[in-house]
Order: sequence, then C-alpha cells, then structure tokens
Amino acid sequence: MGHGGGYLDPRAQLRAAGLRVTAPRVAVLNAVAAQPHSDVDRLATEARRELGSVSTQAVYDVLKACVAAGILRRFEPAGSPARFEVRTGDNHHHLVCRGCGAVFDSDCVVGRAPCLQPSDTHGFVIDEAEVVFWGSCPRCQAAAGGGTAQAD
Repeated sequence: MGHGGGYLDPRAQLRAAGLRVTAPRVAVLNAVAAQPHSDVDRLATEARRELGSVSTQAVYDVLKACVAAGILRRFEPAGSPARFEVRTGDNHHHLVCRGCGAVFDSDCVVGRAPCLQPSDTHGFVIDEAEVVFWGSCPRCQAAAGGGTAQAD
C-alpha cells in the first residue's frame, strides 16, 4: 500500500519538528510507517516489538505530540478508534470497508486542497476537507459471494 513520497528517517523528522529524539518516539513513528492506518493498540504492540516495553499512555503521548507537530495525521472513521498515518499535508481521503475495517488511501478527488468547497461556508475559511468513502473491500465482497471481486 503505497503512501506518496519517500519515508523520512524518524530522527530527522523529529529534529525538523523541534521535538526531542527519544526511543519511544522513534519506535512509534517506525510502527506507523510500517502499519499505516493502525489504531493505538496495534501501534503499541508494534512499538513494543522494537523497544521491549512502552506503556500505552506513552504511545498516546507520542502520537499526540507528532500529530501536533505535523509529522503524523490522525483520522477517525465514524464508529471506530482513531487511526494514524505518516502521509500528511496532501489532504488525501480514505476508503473504509464496513465488513473488515480495512482502510486504503484515496488521492484527492479533484483540484488542490481542500478539494471540496461547501455550497455555503458560513463565513469559515476552509483549509481542509475530510472525505471517507464507505463500502465493501474485494475480500469481503468475495466472502459474501459477490462474484465480481478481484483479489489484489
């Protein structure tokens, strides 16, 4: 699952954002890069594989700091826990499977960010549009006997 552009070294990203380089921060950034669209529990499990031990609270703290610094993007599909990814700043969207919860990136549909203009801005200055497309992924279609599904 490609995410646009080369992945920067987490240490360089932290320094560029003015954040201290710590082992938990590096481990969590590596986990998000390896498992984009993961929730906190999955990222904590992945980070523990690299670090040995790190509390879930420490993972939350790292994610919060990295989102605030623009290193990570957080998004929250309705009815599911927040997910995190390293692909930031391009205002891309997501496809979410109602069956298995798989998440895939979808490039901006048209134009430059934000790619959707509301018919009435109510005086807002719009800087981002978040679009989530919901449906059934090919694997869930095949499991349901959809017939037209194609595996990747």
